[in-house]
Amino acid sequence: MTESEMLKISVEEFSRVQDWMELADRDSAIYQSLRKRYMDLKVILTSSGVNLTEIDRIKA
Repeated sequence: MTESEMLKISVEEFSRVQDWMELADRDSAIYQSLRKRYMDLKVILTSSGVNLTEIDRIKA
């Protein structure tokens, strides 16, 4: 898998996780699990040079 393919997958997953977080109750275990993955993806994308300003809807 190329770096650009990996970035594409990570951006898509980041968007998907944010969609699910917006639907989940903030006090739920599901939200907390999604938040962990959200933070993982945020680190991966940031360290890869992706500017999250436009795509980060959660801002957590």
